[in-house]
Amino acid sequence: MSEEISLMKGNEAIAHAAIRYGVDGYFGYPITPQSEIIETLMEAAPWKTTGMVVLQAESEVAAINMVYGGAACGKYAMTSSSSPGISLKQEGISYMAGGELPCLIVNVQRGGPGLGTIQPSQADYFQTVKGGGHGDYRLITLAPNSVQEMADFVALGFDLAFKYRNPAMILTDGVIGQMMEKVRLPEYRRRRTDEEVRQQCPWATLGKTPDREPNIITSLELDSALMEKNNERFQAKYRVVEENEVLYEEVKCDDADYLLVAFGSAARICLKTLQMAREEGIRVGLLRPITLWPFPTRILHSYADKVKGMLTVELNAGQMVEDVRLAVEGKIPVEHYGRLGGIVPTPDNVLEALKEKVVK
Repeated sequence: MSEEISLMKGNEAIAHAAIRYGVDGYFGYPITPQSEIIETLMEAAPWKTTGMVVLQAESEVAAINMVYGGAACGKYAMTSSSSPGISLKQEGISYMAGGELPCLIVNVQRGGPGLGTIQPSQADYFQTVKGGGHGDYRLITLAPNSVQEMADFVALGFDLAFKYRNPAMILTDGVIGQMMEKVRLPEYRRRRTDEEVRQQCPWATLGKTPDREPNIITSLELDSALMEKNNERFQAKYRVVEENEVLYEEVKCDDADYLLVAFGSAARICLKTLQMAREEGIRVGLLRPITLWPFPTRILHSYADKVKGMLTVELNAGQMVEDVRLAVEGKIPVEHYGRLGGIVPTPDNVLEALKEKVVK
């Protein structure tokens, strides 16, 4: 990690971290509130320094298929968009999951459905962790709650994507994308050579060498029995991810009578609510899922025997709450509080909801 401290937006941190990681290609399309990612990349002009390709495609559909092409060559390829644009990319994401292609996708969420609003939201949770495209597939999903994590999760997302040959997503929102904080950017890494890519990714379509058969990347299999075996292999891989890659943060959970469960910007709000509640003598803890998939099911299940109730706080109508309820298996009440349409709740709003819905 560099010792240099910068002040920048979350979107800008994504762009600078991508250049420093050694990303080979970014393919995107502008949409509020994530346009600063491509704007920062264009301003930095990394094609002059690292050789990184930065291209504004003619559409979101074109962008994700360009990522498909880059990822098929074993390259570090990424894209970013906001909610309606991510919806357009879903077919390509499904194809990449089926072709077992690693890539990084950034979704800086805004309110919907449809064009909705340009204000922040967390309403793409279902789309992301339940599979927005067709088929039984999963996206490794990281939920940053700071500008520093926006920068850090570029490397983490790519590392996990290539470790498991699976698309990864940074699921954030307009609050984190647009807010400015101090950040330490990673040190520069040089881009890999084609020979290094061949060694690390023997499946890559970089051209046939004399010592092997041609590499073919496809998500199509017309033999149903073989397609079932493919899906079984995918599911086995997903179980390994669930076993080894769960990330979460616990704040004052050891002595808590109640838990707030929140991710991303909602978790930042809950930190203040936790402080206010404890000042009133209500022992509240915060559990923040960092990986939304794989989800911290086991740790939430363990707290079902320790606390009296949980409140999920989300900028949506109630989505992650379903996974929390599944995790606790009905042992304790789990309630939801959220705001819609781009409205961000205050810590006082959350405290009032906690008292009304959970604290008895």
